[in-house]
Amino acid sequence: MPHRLADAADVPAIAATLALAFADDPVWGPVLRRPDGDTSHLEPFWRRFVEGALPYRTVWVVDDGDAVAVWLPSGEPEMTEQQFAEVEAVVDARLDAEQRRAFDGLMEAFESNHPHGEPHMYLSLLASNPARRGEGLGQRLLAENLRAFAADGLPAYLESTNPENDRRYERAGFRRVGGFTSPLDGAPITTMWRALDA
Repeated sequence: MPHRLADAADVPAIAATLALAFADDPVWGPVLRRPDGDTSHLEPFWRRFVEGALPYRTVWVVDDGDAVAVWLPSGEPEMTEQQFAEVEAVVDARLDAEQRRAFDGLMEAFESNHPHGEPHMYLSLLASNPARRGEGLGQRLLAENLRAFAADGLPAYLESTNPENDRRYERAGFRRVGGFTSPLDGAPITTMWRALDA
């Protein structure tokens, strides 16, 4: 499976994959879904997360965005203040007040539950294009990333927003360390840690 570090030219394809992959996510789906079915805001929303991570050289892509892993070094911001302002502008313009409050609550919960102290790599986003789902692209990309990080002495952390994925992460060596729920509908979010000896 050829994978490579992403660059700015990959951002549109990566954002498109994230928009498709997270459209039906148990947590992000309800927060970002519009009642009229319009999805044109999803790619601009996810694009900022990708652009924010690119400078760390920790965004990995398979083929032309068929699978993507967006990582961040611990202690580094997910995006610039300008990029986050652009995310908030999308949220303000396209979502209702309840969804806006839920987005704010989610961002606060992600931050407050994130471990601080031991250096690690943070898996912000992992996704495969639904057209390639079932081929194991995301899992193989994850395994390759984890091997490289472990060789550098770095454990890993993530938040799983889909319970169906928890077992996949456990097979990759992650263990549940906590969790919280979506402020919109109580959907569970599992926090997971992968130690170096996993």
